Amino acid sequence: MGPIGVAPNSLSHSLLFCSAARTTVATATPLATPTSFGFKNLLETFSVNVQIAEGRPLNVPLVAPFTIASSRLEKAENVAIRIELSNGCVGWGEAPILPFVTAEDQPAALAKAAEASEFLKRSPAMTLSGVLGEIGAILPGHEFASVRAGLEMALIDAVANSIGVPLWRLFGGTSNTITTDITIPIVSPNEAAELASKYYKQGFKTLKLKVGKNLKSDIEVLLAIRSVHPDCQFILDANEGYTPNEAVEVLQKLHEVGVTPVLFEQPVHRDNWEGLGHVTQIAKEKYRISVAADESCRSLHDVHKIVKENLADVINIKLAKVGVMGALEIIEVARKSGLDLMIGGMVETRLAMGFAGHLAAGFGCFRFIDLDTPLLLSEDPVFGGYEVSGPVYKFTNARGHGGFLHWDSIA
Repeated sequence: MGPIGVAPNSLSHSLLFCSAARTTVATATPLATPTSFGFKNLLETFSVNVQIAEGRPLNVPLVAPFTIASSRLEKAENVAIRIELSNGCVGWGEAPILPFVTAEDQPAALAKAAEASEFLKRSPAMTLSGVLGEIGAILPGHEFASVRAGLEMALIDAVANSIGVPLWRLFGGTSNTITTDITIPIVSPNEAAELASKYYKQGFKTLKLKVGKNLKSDIEVLLAIRSVHPDCQFILDANEGYTPNEAVEVLQKLHEVGVTPVLFEQPVHRDNWEGLGHVTQIAKEKYRISVAADESCRSLHDVHKIVKENLADVINIKLAKVGVMGALEIIEVARKSGLDLMIGGMVETRLAMGFAGHLAAGFGCFRFIDLDTPLLLSEDPVFGGYEVSGPVYKFTNARGHGGFLHWDSIA
């Protein structure tokens, strides 16, 4: 069963392309006349028959250690997912692993990816909605969210390849570009100033600063950055590192020196709901600063709690926290409730980041975009995919998300 509304000649052209791609994976040639397909309609109208599914380690070193309040990372140790449908079309996904943030480590993620892959290979053809639902049942909740997200990415990418449509069009087609911030991890004031100066020259207007380990040092770093990049906008990300009183104190001290962040992300521990609400109220009423829930928001239930109790102004959606389908549910609830949206990621390559970027561009509803971590890696294992010009990512009319790996090179 093919998707409703696809002309026979264009569908057969797509399938011929995918069949040819069984042995050589390459960036797809854009369709002469791009067609818009709604993702919701595709869920019920496209039949998925998986022939090959596999997960492999995806290890990539960082340019420098990435330190946040809760962990330190020297290389990305993620899981790459490759799915090939019976029509020859291939989809790519990535399960990012970040200690103390994702529930899975790499060995657990590889084991669960293998389990889900075996299920997909022995399953009969079913609708995209059906197969995504089965994956959700095998890999439920936050415990397996990162692996679930990687498999969902690969399945959706394979389907988008099948119909010859780029993901940004599939997710609404609002835009084919996004502009990201860039992150400065917890470093010394001198190191932070050097990074800020480099990013200023590259065109970045918004810097996301990791804080939360030492309040005094955090202030010194902020002032050092301001001295070399006076016009930048700041996002503060404490990664649960402050107590409520410390979070309020840092805002007061910044106010005294004339620094106003555009966003204060996850100031307190993920389970300190009362503290989160307290900081949000003071930040908004006294300093006109928005507060984002990141680690506190790991499910649709958390979003409903945040909305009901007015605990944050912004929801940070990360596919590795809630999966792709979970993210779509949260987007709908947040938009109806009037909450602003942010999209972020873990330490990811351009596979996972490209998927998230397509989603953000297609929906066009994200006030804050934090999709920078491929820029922090010392190697780029991804071929094709989006084009990068400083902080601007451009998504072409290549099918799916357009990125792929040389699979044998990561075996």
